[in-house]
Amino acid sequence: MPQLGPGAGTLGLSHTARAAMTSLPASSAATADTFAASTALPPDDDWREMLHNEVHARPSARIRLPALVFTVAVLNHGVSREDEWAHLKQLPGQAGLRLEDLHGNFLRLRFADHTLKWERHTEFTRYAVVQPLPEGAGLDHAEPALLDQLVLPPDWLRAVPGRTVAALQLVMLETDITDPHAALAAAQRWFGGRTVVASLMGNGHSMAVTNFRLRTDGFERLLVLAPPGTTETRAGRISQRLLEIEIYRLMALRGLPVAKALAPVLAESESALATVTARLEARESSEAELLDQLIHVAARVERATAEHQYRFSATEAYDALVRQRLTELREKPIPGTQTIGEFMQRRLSPAIATVAATAQRLGSLSQRIERSSALLRTRVDIATETQNHQLLAKLTRGQELQLHLQSTVEGLSIAAISYYVISLLLYGGKAAKAAGLPLNPEMAAGAAIPLVLWAVWQATRRIHRRLHTQD
Repeated sequence: MPQLGPGAGTLGLSHTARAAMTSLPASSAATADTFAASTALPPDDDWREMLHNEVHARPSARIRLPALVFTVAVLNHGVSREDEWAHLKQLPGQAGLRLEDLHGNFLRLRFADHTLKWERHTEFTRYAVVQPLPEGAGLDHAEPALLDQLVLPPDWLRAVPGRTVAALQLVMLETDITDPHAALAAAQRWFGGRTVVASLMGNGHSMAVTNFRLRTDGFERLLVLAPPGTTETRAGRISQRLLEIEIYRLMALRGLPVAKALAPVLAESESALATVTARLEARESSEAELLDQLIHVAARVERATAEHQYRFSATEAYDALVRQRLTELREKPIPGTQTIGEFMQRRLSPAIATVAATAQRLGSLSQRIERSSALLRTRVDIATETQNHQLLAKLTRGQELQLHLQSTVEGLSIAAISYYVISLLLYGGKAAKAAGLPLNPEMAAGAAIPLVLWAVWQATRRIHRRLHTQD
């Protein structure tokens, strides 16, 4: 997620804060040492000092008017801190700059006639140069050439690692603004007579004027008119808010191209899902075919979610920052002219709404796919239960047939056993007759048939009863 401006980035103290700490009186330094070695408290959490110093992470600049501020914000994806450190070391007199000085994600380098501020955020890095206003850049000049007055080496700015996302030239002048219309007319001439938007900030303590247009040199311009006596800290806060508004606005709009590119994919996925749902309702296709189509749609949507959800969340966060900074300006309108907040919100809101609608559409589509998957899964479960029921019915029928067959076999077994028993009796009777006993073997065997059948039948029943008792 984007870092929330001053005091909300990756933590650490600036050179200014470090210098202030090193310049403490001996008693204060002793107090700090005592605090570090204190045993009056439980052991510190690993993040305690880092979180405590968060409020000092990005202090506001102190700008002496009149001044010219160049600000360039570059995307730092694929750009390491070491790359930016190596580039900063190329500045005059900075060969001894240490990498540790950049660990706080904030660095202010002071030179003889200007100051360079480096800030690294989650997605972008900002370079800001504050220098005295050159001659020929005041209100009495129209369309003054400012880039030629940049105090940095000519090729240093062009070689900044990263890709430019915002570039601004902020001119801050001391002038009387008791008559806002006269001051606005002079500012409009300074912009070459073009249409501008303007606001009285802080309920009238200064005026900001811009036209939100990129110039041929790649920069857009902002003009701040402040009354004489404006303090350096107030001028620093004004510049910081205005520059952050524009940078965060552009970062928020980075979600718009993504939303527009995703619209055809979402439309196609919604159509495919509607087709699958209709075929599911009409039972026109097999479960396997419908499942294959649904998996294809779900995979496409999940891929889009994985690739773009961060961008949509970042857009929401950056937009919240823009609205917060606009609120902090406490704008007061100049009759007949749009304020910066009105102009920006009127043009920013539709884009943010488009991004939010796309994110909501993507989430809704994912939920609909989940519901369709549940319906298809229910249909598959019902079909599986039906198949299982049919299989059980077949198994039951097979068992019944087997039981009937077993009963038939048992009847035949009784006859067969009886046959063998009677045959034995017949052979026994013939043996007895041969031995001289007055016996007719055939008659005796015939008379024993009912008794043998009854005995075999009783024996079979006894075996059955014994098996049932064991079960």
